[in-house]
Amino acid sequence: MFKKIVGLAFALIVALSFTTQSTSHANDIKGHQMVNELTYWSNLNVIRPDSKGNYYPNRAVTRGEFASYITRALELPDSSTYTFKDLKAGNELTREIQAAAGSNILSGYPDGTFRPNEKITRQHMAALLEKALRYSNVPLEGQPLTFKDNNKISDQFKPAVATNVYYNIIRGSHTKNGVFFEPQGNATIAHAAAFLFRMQTTIETFAVKEGEGTVETPAPNPNVYYVGKISNGVITKNSTVYFNYEQAESALKSSGSNLIIKGEKIIKMSSGIASAADTKANTVTIYSDKNFTKSLSYAVEGSQFKYIGSNDQYAIVQLADTKGYAKIDEVTLTPTSLIKGQDFYFVEGGYLTHRTYNHITQKYNWDYVVSEAPVFMQRGGQYYSQDGVNFYSDVLLTKKVGTHYPYFQFQSIRQPSNYTAEELDNMIMTLLAERQAIKTSPQYAKATTDSRLIGMGKFLKQVEAQYNVNALFILAAAMHEGDYGVSKNALTKNNIFGIKVFDTDPTLGEVYKSRDDSVLAFINRYVNLNYVPQSGGYAKGAAPGNKTAGMNVHYASDPFWGSKIAGHMYRMDNRFGKKDYKQAKLAFVSYENGLLVNVRNEPSTASPVHFTYKAKYVGETGVFGYPISIVEETKGTDGYVWYKIMSDNNPPAKYGWVRSDLVQLIPGY
Repeated sequence: MFKKIVGLAFALIVALSFTTQSTSHANDIKGHQMVNELTYWSNLNVIRPDSKGNYYPNRAVTRGEFASYITRALELPDSSTYTFKDLKAGNELTREIQAAAGSNILSGYPDGTFRPNEKITRQHMAALLEKALRYSNVPLEGQPLTFKDNNKISDQFKPAVATNVYYNIIRGSHTKNGVFFEPQGNATIAHAAAFLFRMQTTIETFAVKEGEGTVETPAPNPNVYYVGKISNGVITKNSTVYFNYEQAESALKSSGSNLIIKGEKIIKMSSGIASAADTKANTVTIYSDKNFTKSLSYAVEGSQFKYIGSNDQYAIVQLADTKGYAKIDEVTLTPTSLIKGQDFYFVEGGYLTHRTYNHITQKYNWDYVVSEAPVFMQRGGQYYSQDGVNFYSDVLLTKKVGTHYPYFQFQSIRQPSNYTAEELDNMIMTLLAERQAIKTSPQYAKATTDSRLIGMGKFLKQVEAQYNVNALFILAAAMHEGDYGVSKNALTKNNIFGIKVFDTDPTLGEVYKSRDDSVLAFINRYVNLNYVPQSGGYAKGAAPGNKTAGMNVHYASDPFWGSKIAGHMYRMDNRFGKKDYKQAKLAFVSYENGLLVNVRNEPSTASPVHFTYKAKYVGETGVFGYPISIVEETKGTDGYVWYKIMSDNNPPAKYGWVRSDLVQLIPGY
């Protein structure tokens, strides 16, 4: 296919060509910078001298000459597939040009001519060299172009130039102002010799040889950009390569395409959904700024986000009601027509039920009941929501149908439960017996005897009284995190809350002497230290919440941890007496002009400050402040209505007072 030079023979010929010159044609190449390459091709009769032995190395090479060089170097077979009306039949140059055309290395002009005497430009030469590599079974890799005159290279030739740069065939012209490609410049015969020599070295090194199998499709260059579109569920990339995002974005606006693709990854689309990609940390962080300096929240890989916009550095997404920036490499963009599955809500048995979807495994997870179904939802319909509060009829979240706040998701966990220790124990044993009866779930085979939740009712009420943390909430968290007390960590480590069990390694987890020690660790090292009191580093509200308000913002990577905990609480309460549902009026502490909100010891601005709610991101809808539970209201001596609320502070504090104009009531409660 090309001059059969392999192994030692190739090395010897190269060495000889670099040290021996034919005296018959040394007139104008002796001392030339490209003397070795010119001599090499001369010895192989690829580049030929005139009758006087001169090569004119600094003369611009023509299209016809360069075509003949490639044909001779690669020993291309004769072909009559393509003919050109400006070439004479039977002429040797014509035969060589037709051989290159028949091997799909070159083509003519639309008018049927080849124009062999025209000087070949450097970008045209790059195109022929790239096709020669393709013909020789060399994978067509590419490299981003950094020439000072990149903008002067025609778009249709940029992929070819990129391939030549990758294999170091064309290096550009070095000047004091930088390296230039000079795409419209004329290449000389000496340049042709050098480029052909590097081409052959590349073929010898990288081509898949005969008998070694077929050429594998090379991995796409991850550093180049394309524009594309979707047709019949198939993504089609335009062939033009762009070497920076700005070029691709400009082309997107003028080409009628709706995608920008970097390598094989979609980085911009007209509509669709985003999801957390597979990362080393197994989670994706949402930041408040495009420089990724301040974290707002995070989500486990496979989680779904609302897509707002993107570029080659970040995606603007919404997690719950939190809008922020995610690193583009850490998200997957799925155009609307390619969506295979998504999180959605539906009504079953009068209950609001949630079905989640993992966008990495592309499988649905188990369903769970969140609360009672809101009146605006109909059985048989599918509803979509990012925050579990605002619901839409379409997956892109543009057609809102209603708002519903699940009670236990936003009730303060300081609110004590009305269930006794005996009633909590009855709940536990009833639910464990039902789990044990599930024959398809062998992990529950000994649930009624082995579960670490058995008999914890009395301790839950003691903890509730001592630490002001709702007993039903603690039980729900243990059921969720410890799989009803039969998880491996629960059984072997007494760790019923999955403490120090990280997404990167679920086998990890702290060991406790007893189940009760695990409960105390959950309360004292997490709930009452960092997540509920305003002194805590992760304080976003004393409720399970979502990814904008409540413990869920920072406590768990699962975006629906809060609604799942609330779901456990609702299902237990709804079944075993309905003693806790709607026992308090729910609200959010709201903000105006970024002012802090003081909670007082008594219903008066003259009363000492009990604690202060720190400034907090309240979400795109502006409502997700700090969730509070109101137990009483009165009119103060200052003329304002004041709300008595469950205090976020740790015991012995129990209540505080906040002015009603600083509070936004949650509808329905």
